[in-house]
Formats: sequence, structure tokens, C-alpha cells
Amino acid sequence: MKKVTFKTIEWTENGVVMIDQRALPAREAYLTLKTPEEIADAIKKMAIRGAPAIGVAAAMGIALGAKNFTSLPPDEFKSKVEALFPLFASTRPTAVNLFWAIKRMKNLFEEKIASSPDRIAALMVLEAHAIMEEDIHANRRIGEFGSTLIPSEASVLTHCNAGALATAGHGTALGVIRTAVGKGKKVRVFADETRPFLQGARLTAWELIKDGIPVTLITDNMAGYMMNLGEIDLVIVGADRVAANGDLANKIGTYSLSILAKEHGIPFYVAAPVSTIDMSIDSGKGIPIEERNREEITHFHSIPVAPERVHVRNPAFDVTPHANVTAIITERGIARPPYRLALNEITGSRS
Repeated sequence: MKKVTFKTIEWTENGVVMIDQRALPAREAYLTLKTPEEIADAIKKMAIRGAPAIGVAAAMGIALGAKNFTSLPPDEFKSKVEALFPLFASTRPTAVNLFWAIKRMKNLFEEKIASSPDRIAALMVLEAHAIMEEDIHANRRIGEFGSTLIPSEASVLTHCNAGALATAGHGTALGVIRTAVGKGKKVRVFADETRPFLQGARLTAWELIKDGIPVTLITDNMAGYMMNLGEIDLVIVGADRVAANGDLANKIGTYSLSILAKEHGIPFYVAAPVSTIDMSIDSGKGIPIEERNREEITHFHSIPVAPERVHVRNPAFDVTPHANVTAIITERGIARPPYRLALNEITGSRS
């Protein structure tokens, strides 16, 4: 198994340390964040991004707040901690891992509400660590299951960044690739640049080069041509939320790729932990889609690339219908159609 040589996020005595993904690939810079507000701002401004990673960041932010508040009187401590849950819930709306992690921290807090502030804070720090370690373990299991789907020699197209940078470590879609390479398979990766935030160009390519895995960068609108040339054997992407019927939200452009893959008869795989599956949402129509700042499209490094008064739409995600998905790879196994039944079994849901 290929080992990741950097840490996306880490709990330290000085604060929560995370790699500043906005600086990549020019600089490998790290932020040391000492308050929950700083961590919430880092999530909102995409210093850290990726569904599993922001779930871990929120858990650490809540734990850090609880630790910082222990000197307050019990009633004030509790009200301060309670204010952290909506703070982190307001950062980004689409990735369900964020809300899953917040709920898990909130449930622990409410369960231990009668305990002392020191005891509650200590337990919340342990819970945040558990969420991080469970994510790394889940990613490795996803890699094991997913690597069985990759031929001994393959060209894989991926979109956005679903690697170690998007998780607590190893990655989901890139985790599958890392595991396959570690098993001796010859994998070549095509990385979409992923406009407008360029996660594929800046982050995926950086990770793969760091790992010594062959990667070719293409613009988003080259994918169909590469498929037509026969240069793509399969597509693997991550997900920010998977609905009960198998529809999924992922970075904008994923929907188009799924159509292209279907047209060319290419397998389209989704790699995501069970925490990304939201059985409370019946279909993709119920997934909230984040609209981001217009300047991400109209400017590049503060330089305008579009007329000042042009109208802009900037949805950060789109919804891929389950009919376009060959399989969903989780840490509990590979789900195949019919997805409602398969996801019920994987999640243990009775819905």
C-alpha cells in the first residue's frame, strides 16, 4: 500500500494543524488554528476541503472549543459548546460528513451533559481523534475493495480531489488507486483540472507526483475526447453526499463525466465512506447544492478574466443519477444496482 507522506489535519498541543490547500502546489504551507472560529473559517474558505476532511475538521474544532472553555462556569461552558454546533453546520451545506460529525459530537455532549467541563472536553477530544482514525481506516478498506475493480494495467480518469487531502489520510478515489499501485498494478491517472477551483490540477496532480504515480493533467473539456481515443479504461470519483437511491452529489462536472462514460461504455465508480450515505434523502433532488462566490469564476489570482458586470452561476456541486453509476465502493463492500436495496444493507438502514 502506498503511504501518504503528509498529514492533511492533525491535533497538536499548539492547536489544530492543517495543510493550507489554497497554497498548493506552489507552497506546502501549514496553518495552526487555536480557536473553533478559525477552524470554521478554514472550512468555509476551503483551506481544508473534501467531505471526510471537513467532517474531521469540524469534530476537532468542536473539541478544541470545549477544551478552551473548561475554565468557564459550567452553565457558560455548556452554552459556549452548544453554540459551536450551528457554527460548523453553517460552513458548507452539501457534504453530509460534516453534519454526521457534528451530530456525533453533539450526541456525546448531550450524553455527558451532567459531567464536569474537564471531563466533557476530554471525552470530546477523544471522540474527534476516533473520527479521524476511523476515517483513515475506512479509506484503507475502500482502497482494498476498490482495487479489485482495477485491471492489472489501467488508465483511470478522476475528477476533483478525492485523495489524502480530502480525507484524514489515504483518500477515497485516490485511495483506491494508491492501494492498486501498492499491489503492483500499473495504473496511469488522468486528472481533470476541475474548474473553477482547480482541485485536480493543484491537488490531485500534486498528491500523485508526490507518490510517484504517473499522472497526466487534462482540462475538463478534454475528457470526452480522451474516452473517444480509447485512452480511459475507467472513471473513479469521490462523493459529498449519496442519497438513498444511489444518486450522488460530487464536484461540479461529475454529472457530465458520468454521461460521457456511459456513452463510451466505460465503468463509472464512486468511492465514498458510509458516513457519506444519507438515507434520509430519497434522491438527488433533495441534496442541497452550495453556490459559491462569483469571483472564483470571474477572477484568477485576483486578475479579472471576465467582464465586471457579467452574470455568474457558480454551483460547487452537481448531482449524478444512480443510473450512470456502475458501483459505489464503501468500507463495508461494493454496492451495485439496485442501489436502494444495496445501500440499505450496507448502512443497516430500515428505510
